[in-house]
Amino acid sequence: MQNLTELPANATSQRSLSVIIKVCVAIPFFCIFLCCIAVMLHIFASHRQFLETSRYILFTYMLINDTLQLLSSVVLFLCVMGQVKFAIVYCVPLLFISTATFQNTPLILATMSLERYVAIFYPLKQPATWHSDRIWIIILSLWFISCIFPIIEYSIGELDLALDVLSTPVLCKPVVVTSSPIQKLFKAAINVLFFAVVAVIILFTYVRILLETRKLRQDRESVSKAMHTVLLHGFQLLLCMLAFTHPITETLIVLHANWLPEDIAFFNYFCFILIPRFLSPLIYGFRDQNLRGYIGKTFLCCSKKVKATR
Repeated sequence: MQNLTELPANATSQRSLSVIIKVCVAIPFFCIFLCCIAVMLHIFASHRQFLETSRYILFTYMLINDTLQLLSSVVLFLCVMGQVKFAIVYCVPLLFISTATFQNTPLILATMSLERYVAIFYPLKQPATWHSDRIWIIILSLWFISCIFPIIEYSIGELDLALDVLSTPVLCKPVVVTSSPIQKLFKAAINVLFFAVVAVIILFTYVRILLETRKLRQDRESVSKAMHTVLLHGFQLLLCMLAFTHPITETLIVLHANWLPEDIAFFNYFCFILIPRFLSPLIYGFRDQNLRGYIGKTFLCCSKKVKATR
């Protein structure tokens, strides 16, 4: 990417305006997301009954994971937009958090679907690890799985010998540490494996619960809710998989519009990374009847406090 000093004055001003517009579009979405997540986490922390249910503990874990994912990706986005350069030793942790949390999301969705499956089919004899006081074992396992693959990915690559890890300033992009063909192949294989396994798990749990609703004459409502929850996880997985459509969208945009590469990158980031991560937890949170009631009360209390201070 050219240095700003090498560009004509008009091109420089146009680029500056483009950067300002992109930041003004992305940051409000992120702030709204953070406010909604803060409200949900406050509700979970204030009402103990949520932390005594495995389903809500896993949902809290998903909220924290998505917050870390969006926070790291937004920081990287701002650094690229502002052409901020710093040493690789500071860049790698940001890229690692972004990659690990991205891969962690489908694992959480699969785990939440399995939790509904276990709750329906083994209501009285649930395995110990699915109890609310032991669910942290599963959560730690998910973190280990999602973190081990980025470590392997970064380890099998070779950095440019001209770059000093501690001092050479670089623009913090994934290509800085994952530029070799073997790394790209490894990353593609892991992503396909993650999403394929999760898709199979969600499909299996949905079909099994669907068949169970036809057998049960009692408690059909709870089983039906579980089926709809698993279906929602499938939709959330579909939103996450939109991140892999960027080669198609880039080709279509290049063929039908004369966009700059940075504009195409922003379009893909906003539509297929930011918005799906923004929608996924909110859809699940506002769909839950118990949580929706507490969210309404929280916003009502906040509005009353604001009016009282005027």
